[in-house]
Amino acid sequence: MAFPEGFGWAAATAAYQVEGGWDADGKGPCVWDTFTHQGGERVFKNQTGDVACGSYTLWEEDLKCIKQLGLTHYRFSLSWSRLLPDGTTGFINQKGIDYYNKIIDDLLTNGVTPIVTLYHFDLPQALEDQGGWLSEAIIESFDKYAQFCFSTFGDRVKQWITINEANILSLMAYDLGIFPPGIPHCGTGGYQAAHNLIKAHARSWHSYDSLFRKEQKGMVSISLFATWLEPADPNSVSDQEAAKRAITFHLDLFAKPIFIDGDYPEVVKSKIASMSQRQGYPSSRLPEFTEEEKKMIKGTADFFAVQYYTTRLIKYQENKKGELGILQDVEIEYFPDPSWKNVDWIYVVPWGIRKLLKYIKDTYNNPVIYITENGFPQSDPAPLDDTQRWEHFRQTFQELLKAWIYRRDKMLSTESPCCCLSAFSLPLRLSLPTESR
Repeated sequence: MAFPEGFGWAAATAAYQVEGGWDADGKGPCVWDTFTHQGGERVFKNQTGDVACGSYTLWEEDLKCIKQLGLTHYRFSLSWSRLLPDGTTGFINQKGIDYYNKIIDDLLTNGVTPIVTLYHFDLPQALEDQGGWLSEAIIESFDKYAQFCFSTFGDRVKQWITINEANILSLMAYDLGIFPPGIPHCGTGGYQAAHNLIKAHARSWHSYDSLFRKEQKGMVSISLFATWLEPADPNSVSDQEAAKRAITFHLDLFAKPIFIDGDYPEVVKSKIASMSQRQGYPSSRLPEFTEEEKKMIKGTADFFAVQYYTTRLIKYQENKKGELGILQDVEIEYFPDPSWKNVDWIYVVPWGIRKLLKYIKDTYNNPVIYITENGFPQSDPAPLDDTQRWEHFRQTFQELLKAWIYRRDKMLSTESPCCCLSAFSLPLRLSLPTESR
């Protein structure tokens, strides 16, 4: 398998999953600290991220792994509450700045490009106490935090992710209540959070564009989680339509406003409005963007960052009772093929990533794509002879190469640039809450 020159190979981590040091050196609490410390059955084996992989004190060991793997890129996230303990610039934690400065400088010294995520699910608890992503005030708070990070680290960081998996965060945290703050708002909270997440991302992109881009010459995007969704019966029109609708709710609800025209997909708006009317709501449960907001949101991404792990089959399932919830609004049933091998929620379907990449290419005008997450879990303890995981990656790489060859040939036929994928990222070290998810 010969990948094109310039293709990037990366590993990825997230602050709460690997750093530990949850209250070390002036760090403030984040929502995951609060959530896991409450105990109960909230997380796998009642774990916390208090220690995790201990990367806060073991960064040198991580750096050895990065060098040994020969990575070209390393994606990591900043802990908002390690830098700004209460979420605001009213108090800046210099030791947090020193920690991330060392990571960035060490990476660059070793020829590794840092890709930095501003926010990976770990909202400062002080901001959650003020309403979190359900409050429109969070947009201003995030923009000020983003500007602080651009100003502090942007002289060396040239690739930024504003928000990790905004579509998963809105669903799991504010609709289903499985992620912190752990309070479900089925059918309403997820859409309100999504609305604020999109606007916060767009505001911070514009801040970079107007205040920092000319001097720093970097790129900014948002990462979106995407399961490939295939009709259960390819000959069934209702299943085909259900699969298209599922992708639209799952991915396009966020991607279309940002990459295309600043507004939600029509099928999403009409479906939620219709369901809301059936349920007796005076208006749609999906908030509306103003015309000014649409202009502000449109085109606020410099590349397409996507995270793929698995595939599901989709079948139409009518919401006869008019139940509340994002999944109920889509009116689908989703399930794996019984022949697919799996560990936990990840079913190994390598061809799904190729179909997903083609969908992004065709739908979003052939963007530069960064696969910012992909991976395969193992049971505890993981086997030393890790052939199952490597076979997963081998097959995935084959599908990526097929996607690149298809796109290269397609582009050559139209005399257009043939760049397909810029980087492929897999986990470096994993801890809570990946396994619990």
